[in-house]
Amino acid sequence: MLTLEKVRLAESMLQGVARKTDMIQTSGLAPGCELWLKTENLQRTGSFKLRGAYFKMSQCSPEERKRGVVACSAGNHAQGVAFAAKQFGMKSTIFLPSSAPISKIEATRQYGAQIRLVDGAYDDAYAEAIAFNKETGAVFLHPFDDEDVIAGQATVGLETLMQLPSVEAIVVPVGGGGLLSGIGFAVKTLRPACKVYGVQASGADGMYRSFRSRNHCVTDAACTFADGIAVKAPGDLTYDMCSAYADDIVTVSEDEIAAAILALMERQKLVAEGAGAVSVAAVMFNKLPLEGVRTCAIVSGGNIDVNILSRVINRGLLTSGRLTNLSIELVDKPGQLKAVSALIADEGANVIRVHYTPGGENMDINGCYLNISMETRNHEHLERIKKVLRSNGFKLCD
Repeated sequence: MLTLEKVRLAESMLQGVARKTDMIQTSGLAPGCELWLKTENLQRTGSFKLRGAYFKMSQCSPEERKRGVVACSAGNHAQGVAFAAKQFGMKSTIFLPSSAPISKIEATRQYGAQIRLVDGAYDDAYAEAIAFNKETGAVFLHPFDDEDVIAGQATVGLETLMQLPSVEAIVVPVGGGGLLSGIGFAVKTLRPACKVYGVQASGADGMYRSFRSRNHCVTDAACTFADGIAVKAPGDLTYDMCSAYADDIVTVSEDEIAAAILALMERQKLVAEGAGAVSVAAVMFNKLPLEGVRTCAIVSGGNIDVNILSRVINRGLLTSGRLTNLSIELVDKPGQLKAVSALIADEGANVIRVHYTPGGENMDINGCYLNISMETRNHEHLERIKKVLRSNGFKLCD
C-alpha cells in the first residue's frame, strides 16, 4: 500500500532533480471559476514523468542498477526514464510506438537511451518491453502501474497543496492513471474536502469507462493526437486507486483539446501538448461543476510535435469561432463579391481567402457558389455576420 511517508521520501529524493514548477493564475481562460495552472510542461524533460521514473530508480539495488532499465512509452515517460537512468549511470532501453512524435523519439535518444520502435500503440510497445525484460533481466519501469512511480507523481499533489493551500478542486490529465492516482492519494490524504477530477481524451477513454462502470475496461483502440495519454487499458493498481480517490472522470474531444492548446499559447504564453491540455479543456468547456470554485489544472506536459502544431492551432481557431468558412449561393453578376465583402468588413471580420465555384446542375444557369474563409472574434461574432448576410438577401449554404 502506498503511504504518505513514501511520498514524502520521493519528495526528498527529487530535491535538486525535479523542478518545483510554477503555479500560475490565469486570466480569461475560464470566466466561471478562479483557475490556476500547475505548469509541469515546464518540468525538466518537458513533463511530470521524470518524478516517478527518478524515484523508482532511486529505490533500485546496486545489482538491479547493473542490469539496466527497460521501459515503454509514447514519449514523455521515455524521456523521464532516459534522463533518470543517465543520472544513476544505468543503461536504458526504451520501446516506443512507431507513431510517437519524432521530436520525442529524438529527445529520448539524446538523453542516452537505446531506442526500439514498435508498430502499433503504447500497448504493443509494452508487450515488447516485457519480453525484453524477461530475456535480459533489465528492470522494467512501468509508466504508471507501479507504486514507486505513483509515489513520485504524487509529489505534484504535495507541491500543489503547498503552493495553493486554498485550492478547492484539482483537474488532472489521465492516460494510464499514474498521475491521477498519485495526486488523488496525496490530496485526499491531506485535504479530503478538495475535489480531484480526471480528464481523458474521448478517443482513449479506458479509465473513464472503467470508472463509470466500476469495472476494469480495455478499449479496442487509442485514437487521439494527445499521444501522451493514448492508452488502451488502465493499470490494475491505478484503476483501484483512481476508483478510490477520484471524485469524477470526464472526457474531452479533439477539437476541445486543440482549443485549449491555442488558449494556453495566446493567453498564458504556455506551450502544452495535447495530453497536458486536456485538464484545461475540461475547465474551459464546462465538463465539471467548477462554477465559483478555486481550481488548479495540471498542465502535465509540453512536448508537442512542432510538425502538427500548425494543424492543432488551425483546429483550435475553428473550434473557438476564430476562423470559419462560409459558402454563399449567388447569382453570377458584377458587384456580388463587393457587396458581400463590404458587409463582412463593416462587421469587423477579416476575409483571408475567396474561392469561386460555378453552380451545379440543380442551380440556375447563372448561379454560383462563393466560398469565403475569414477571421472572426468568436462564435457570437460569426453568428452576427451570418444574420447580416441573410438580412441582405444572401443565401448561406449550411
